[in-house]
Amino acid sequence: MKAPLAAALALILSACATAPAPSSPQDVFMARLNALCGQRFEGRVVTTDAADAGFASQRLVMHVRDCAPDEVRIPFSVGEDRSRTWFVTRTAAGLTLKHDHRDPQGRPDGLHWYGGDTTSTGTADRQEFPVDAFSIALFNAGDAAVSTTNVWAMEVHPGRMFAYELRRPNRHFRVEFDLTRPLVEQGGPRS
Repeated sequence: MKAPLAAALALILSACATAPAPSSPQDVFMARLNALCGQRFEGRVVTTDAADAGFASQRLVMHVRDCAPDEVRIPFSVGEDRSRTWFVTRTAAGLTLKHDHRDPQGRPDGLHWYGGDTTSTGTADRQEFPVDAFSIALFNAGDAAVSTTNVWAMEVHPGRMFAYELRRPNRHFRVEFDLTRPLVEQGGPRS
């Protein structure tokens, strides 16, 4: 009797040893971004702040590209303006979101490379990026001190919606992209 019981116990323990460790919410979030790689989606501003009228009146397109397990680049077009790219990068401490702004010749333009770092594991659906020290210094030097309390967020709801959001006191901006309808026409954000 002891031999069959020992064999059963050994089988159970070996199954536990080979089971993958549960993924962190940030691992799942990055995997969800990577699952969108190569696709483009149209979005719309869903907040009603008057400051968003310029964005709300334009065609908004995101293109998930240049994907790797530790970094995803997402060019974001506002009408014909293709100067923006979001970088989501895995770091030893969590995730970082940076905003890459470029002129038509590809040179850094205006406020460039600002963003923030996660301060918690977030969820598989939503990651928040409070402004980092580099960005605070950049905003203070560039006459954008109002942005020193920014918190950006991204959400990925597979098969449904991707969202980009900015919050700070007296400011909320949010764009939602329809993941049920990938764009197939040629052109779009920077190639």
